Amino acid sequence: MVVAVAFSVLSTIVGLIIPLLTKGFIDDFTLESFKWGYVAGLFVIFLLQAIASGVSIFLLNYVGQQIVASLRTKVWDKHIKLPVSFYDQTKTGEMISRIINDTSIVKNLITEHVTNFFTGLISIIGSIVILLYLDWKMTIVMLIAVPLAVGIILPLGRKMYKISRSLQDETATFTSTTSQTLSEIRLVKASNAEGREFNKGQKGIFYLFQYGVKEAKIQAVIGPLMTLVMMAMLVIVLGYGGFRVSSGALTAGDLVAFILYLFQIVVPLSQFTNFFTQFQKAVGATERIVDILSHEEEPLVKGISLGEGKAPITLNEVQFAYDPSEPVLKDVSFTVSPNAVTAVVGPSGSGKTTLFSLFERFYSPTKGEIMYNNTPIDSFSLQEWRSQIGYVSQESPIIAGTIRENIVYGLDQEPTEEEIRQAARMAYADEFITGFPAGYDTEVGERGIKLSGGQRQRIGIARALIRDPHILLLDEATSSLDSKAEMVVQKALDNLMKDRTTIVIAHRLSTVVNADQIVFLDQGKVTGIGNHRELYQSHTTYQQFADQQLKMKQG
Repeated sequence: MVVAVAFSVLSTIVGLIIPLLTKGFIDDFTLESFKWGYVAGLFVIFLLQAIASGVSIFLLNYVGQQIVASLRTKVWDKHIKLPVSFYDQTKTGEMISRIINDTSIVKNLITEHVTNFFTGLISIIGSIVILLYLDWKMTIVMLIAVPLAVGIILPLGRKMYKISRSLQDETATFTSTTSQTLSEIRLVKASNAEGREFNKGQKGIFYLFQYGVKEAKIQAVIGPLMTLVMMAMLVIVLGYGGFRVSSGALTAGDLVAFILYLFQIVVPLSQFTNFFTQFQKAVGATERIVDILSHEEEPLVKGISLGEGKAPITLNEVQFAYDPSEPVLKDVSFTVSPNAVTAVVGPSGSGKTTLFSLFERFYSPTKGEIMYNNTPIDSFSLQEWRSQIGYVSQESPIIAGTIRENIVYGLDQEPTEEEIRQAARMAYADEFITGFPAGYDTEVGERGIKLSGGQRQRIGIARALIRDPHILLLDEATSSLDSKAEMVVQKALDNLMKDRTTIVIAHRLSTVVNADQIVFLDQGKVTGIGNHRELYQSHTTYQQFADQQLKMKQG
């Protein structure tokens, strides 16, 4: 950056010499005494100015690209490390806009405007100093228009700042809207919602248009104003300068030098308006970037080691609320035995999925503790804790890429081909994978759209198997499948659950009647604990659940 600015300053200083050489060339010019030295000198100076300017432009662009890459890396790294609670409150499209659009604004300020500001400042100061030396009276007369222009430009700059901030916010909102619509395009089309989404997008486009028009109005004032200032200065220089030339107080070369220096003052002044406009945009962009960077990250590595062996998981009067006024879990207490199956059942909205989020440490309890081997789980290294958990949800998430990439996703060390195939075989996925022409290198499409629900689930189970976790979290992994796919996936789950501490969210009691322990959750409270037979005899709501589902199954 220093070298770039130095070359730019050199280019500006060289440019300040050109009018003086031109002045001498004109004042001394006659056909008889024509001096090629002036021409050669001007050529050398023009060449030096071009080289210095070219080097400066390249270095500034290089630095700008480097800074924006570094900034994007920091913002991207921050987003990856932010807790889940941050994503509950922020739209994906807005985050994408911060990473791409806001950082680009900072880059544009550096590569296109910072040097122009510094060199313009040097050009203006240097030109005024030389002009005062040549003819101070004429210089003062010429510069009368400058304070007037500055007095108008400054309030316009403040107005531009407000518009720019609003424009960036609206851009982030529009990015969020389009991102959400395009990611759920099948739902849009299946629901005949094209018109609704078009109107929503068009509304965002209209707001962007309005802010663009507001910016254009300010530019429409600034541009002609600078032209007016330049023309006024030119008229003053030509009129007053012509008078002084005719009176002999000024030479023709002095007048030409004045005009050239005039351009070296006016052009930077017009660049200043662009600099301050872009600077205000960058201020708004960096405010949001700094806001994101100030959020507290998840402490991935910090914490004690889990140690060897398996241990019970104990919940002691755990409470949790997304909103303090609406508690989701209330004094939940039970123990999950190692190498056993614990099922959590209950009506919708009772807090079952929230409980899994606490096990995964996406959130921390607002009160109470979750213990592992008599140690609060928040004490353990987050990275190590999550590496010991295998999670299979109702619809296993699939990333765009190959089947192999999905199975090994998140592993620090690349497993062998045989280990990948063994995990797939135990998940009953190997058969359908090898049926594809590309086998394990088959592209699954965005969110696994090229695979069936059962195939996605089995890849999710293979992903959990290859991690060899101590703890399994199963969010009723067969509830969304047809009976044939359910049978295959259930076999794969049986392989996965062997010799592991397993916690199952059950929507259908038929899948957990053989669990070692069943915990019944109702409105965030534990209302019953026991095996199927014990709860059926002692828990009225559980009995109603069981009778209703068994009758439905028999029907």
